[in-house]
Amino acid sequence: MKKLIALFLLAFMSTTIFFAQEKPLFNGKDLTGWTIYGTEKWYVEDGLLVCESGPDNEYGYLATDEHYKDFTLMLEFKQEANGNSGVFIRSTIEGTKISGWQVEVAPPGHSTGGVYESYGRGWLIKPDPEKDEALKMGEWNEMKIRVYGNKLTSWLNGVEMVTINDALIGAGEGSIALQIHDGGGIKVKWRNIRVATPQ
Repeated sequence: MKKLIALFLLAFMSTTIFFAQEKPLFNGKDLTGWTIYGTEKWYVEDGLLVCESGPDNEYGYLATDEHYKDFTLMLEFKQEANGNSGVFIRSTIEGTKISGWQVEVAPPGHSTGGVYESYGRGWLIKPDPEKDEALKMGEWNEMKIRVYGNKLTSWLNGVEMVTINDALIGAGEGSIALQIHDGGGIKVKWRNIRVATPQ
């Protein structure tokens, strides 16, 4: 019996990801550890990270200076105006052209939590339409993104939105980045941005 239990625990541990204690990516004071790409506005106000359309109404990004391969990212966002944004993983940026995979943050009916590949294959997976009810437009939402090897899973307010296994995602390297969409009139607030990496 003890041998059977030991084998079970070994099998469990071999398929379980153990993540270290989470650390904050945003200090609530300034943009230390991040780089702005583009002319759109990124600033700190009342302890919150704010992205807002600038004079050019183009795409803009705020990316971590550090690269993250396998991790669990947790954050909260609050959409104002039309709230079209996103969270990129394993991404690289030149100017305002980004290579990587976006977990969508968008108004109701536009697949928040889905995965989109910019300048590549486009939409890879969208949540089932009924899961859109998890989004609280104009209120604070909790998003969690776990990336390990080829597998990416997203959650919104405790609801699993999508899971995808993809070899190109698995081969990706780069930063975590927040996006502001082009078109103007967008404002999104962020807080409690933290990451945990495998032990």
